[in-house]
Amino acid sequence: MKPPNNIPTQPLSSQHAKLHRDTSQISPFGYHQLIETKKLPGFEIYSTEGMIPDYGPAKSDFYRIGVVTNGTLRMQLGLELFDVTSDTLNFSIPGQIHAKSNASQDVFGYYILFEETFIENLIPHNNLRGQFPFFNHEGHQVFKCNQMEMTEITFLLQKIDRELQEMNTDRTTAIKMYLYLLLLTAKRSYERQDLADDSRVMDTNAHLVSRFYKLVGKSFLSLRQVTDYAKMLHVTPNHLNRVVKSVTNQTASDAISNMLAQEAKVLLKSTTLSAAEIAYQLDFSEPAAFSRFFKKVTGLTPLMYRQQETRIRIAGSDQSSAYLEQ
Repeated sequence: MKPPNNIPTQPLSSQHAKLHRDTSQISPFGYHQLIETKKLPGFEIYSTEGMIPDYGPAKSDFYRIGVVTNGTLRMQLGLELFDVTSDTLNFSIPGQIHAKSNASQDVFGYYILFEETFIENLIPHNNLRGQFPFFNHEGHQVFKCNQMEMTEITFLLQKIDRELQEMNTDRTTAIKMYLYLLLLTAKRSYERQDLADDSRVMDTNAHLVSRFYKLVGKSFLSLRQVTDYAKMLHVTPNHLNRVVKSVTNQTASDAISNMLAQEAKVLLKSTTLSAAEIAYQLDFSEPAAFSRFFKKVTGLTPLMYRQQETRIRIAGSDQSSAYLEQ
């Protein structure tokens, strides 16, 4: 099966910022109130002040670094769910479906969004994922740091913010270098914890499910059969199904369907494509087959889901307007 073409992703733009920021809130840090003449192409940085607590599922065409210094939230990357706590880093990559929810009232942290071209003079083009394992589907994209590492990362974030606010000589170069140092600090933490060493994993069943989830998140648009993934994981389809069922209470086929449904949700939320157009985009034989699939997985028809998301978006907009009028 050929992968569907032209699956839209969110670009790094002011329109994208409206999806994850509440403009009625005030935050002096980063881009939240930064004037246009101080902004840099292909780069944004924010604190969680003003962050919309629930976001996604969504896809973007840029890299994201999240730093949680206090509180908790739930992060979803593809099929994997993470309960993110303080002193934790989280990363997502272009084209990866992601979402966040359940942010605690005391959550605080920072996040950086950047295009690969922004830092290509420090890291050769197409080598970012090779140098930093957390920018890979196969790597650990969520992990904790020790206090010394978190202090260093927070310091670098503050340095980036200061450079943004002050129009000093070579500020763009300085910001790129601080970003690189932040990534290097994260990589050293990753290596210190031997996160690339699969032999450290004690529960082999959970590890197999994690590897399966990562592969599905990477290849679900073109590979939709359990046999495809069993072959890549060097196990039989029956063994893969049995292990996934024992760990998650869902079949391996359910996992693939859930990932495809997430993609459909992104298209329904972020495009004006009709359900029929989305059906063909996702390589279903006919619109009716797509509608049956989507309702089976989500409990809603594509139209019902789109209407539900529209109501949620309008309600959120009305709340922001009411806040501004007070």
